[in-house]
Amino acid sequence: MAERLQALAHPVRLKILRMLAHRDACCCKDVVLEIGLAQSTVSQHLRTLVQAGLVVYQPDRQASRYSLDEQAVSHLAADLGGLLESCCVAPKKARCDEPVGAGGR
Repeated sequence: MAERLQALAHPVRLKILRMLAHRDACCCKDVVLEIGLAQSTVSQHLRTLVQAGLVVYQPDRQASRYSLDEQAVSHLAADLGGLLESCCVAPKKARCDEPVGAGGR
């Protein structure tokens, strides 16, 4: 989860994800036109998203395509929701010098 959240920590990558969420698949050139950054910069952001497993890369000699991995994004959303819920809806908190799960005195 940490690697995926790290990939989402850049505003440009969030913008790319939003773009891909509304399209079947795009080539890098399409993303460059929409985002307005250099091709090399967009390629690096796409590579980061692919390595994090949030975007699928489909190589093609003429125009390689990128698409949102909807299942991976959905799993990340569920995992993050569970983490936040467990942090915010915790039962009685233990003191710092008590082991977790002791539930206080």
